Amino acid sequence: MTANVFLIQILNGLVYGGLLFIVSVGLVLIFGLRRVVNFAHGSLFMIGAYVGFSISLVAGFWVGIVGAAVALAIAGALLDVSVFRPLRGQDPIATVLVTFGLLLILEDLANTVWGKETHSLPLPEMLSGSVEILGQPFPTYRLLVIAVAAAVGIALALWLRFSRIGLFVRASSVDPVTTAVQGVNTDRVSAVVVAIGTGLAGLSGTIAAPLLALSPSMGGSILIESFIVVVVGGLGSFSGALIAALAIGQIHNLGIIYVPWAATMVPFLLMVAVLVWRPTGFAGSHV
Repeated sequence: MTANVFLIQILNGLVYGGLLFIVSVGLVLIFGLRRVVNFAHGSLFMIGAYVGFSISLVAGFWVGIVGAAVALAIAGALLDVSVFRPLRGQDPIATVLVTFGLLLILEDLANTVWGKETHSLPLPEMLSGSVEILGQPFPTYRLLVIAVAAAVGIALALWLRFSRIGLFVRASSVDPVTTAVQGVNTDRVSAVVVAIGTGLAGLSGTIAAPLLALSPSMGGSILIESFIVVVVGGLGSFSGALIAALAIGQIHNLGIIYVPWAATMVPFLLMVAVLVWRPTGFAGSHV
């Protein structure tokens, strides 16, 4: 493999890693405040893809992206009020069972509304071509995916570091009781964070729609790899999720090329190694 072709494969790894980051950072934010392992997150990714697809058919691709993110953010706020908040303090297995039930409900909803047949989201004309990088063609849309993932990471980092509510989020993730005693409405903060987390699931679903076939089961594989990212990076760690997503994106893409027989197994082996030798993940356990 030449250096130019290898660079293209690295870029493809960044594309997949970027999608994983956008999905998994939503899990990180939700777990950081609600301590909820949300098994429905992959189905929210899937619903976001379908919502973006439907809106795009009527109003265009860009409106579809924004519409899916907003719709899933609203759904996330309702989910926090109606499900996560009442389950606070319950046995963790109850939350796992409830969110798994939501996964099944959302898949049935997708089957009912959009059917079992696969769909594809066409790209706008301006993004349907390719650019030449060191003599090798690379799809323009994939560069957009990398750019969106970078923008999401930068925006979240600035929000968490410099905004007032970002300060509340970081404080609540460390000690919600003391934060509440200081006068912070932690329920309101949690609702905002869950809305952002599910909104990012909707955003990533729509962005992934032109690259994947839309089906009610499409959230399963992304959910599994997102959990691997969260575990490897550190439960509740924003920076850890970024590092782990980029690493697993490269492992996934280069593994398919060099060791296709083991490509799906390597991320699981990495997770097992982290759990054995560093259970808190690459970057610890706090946002």
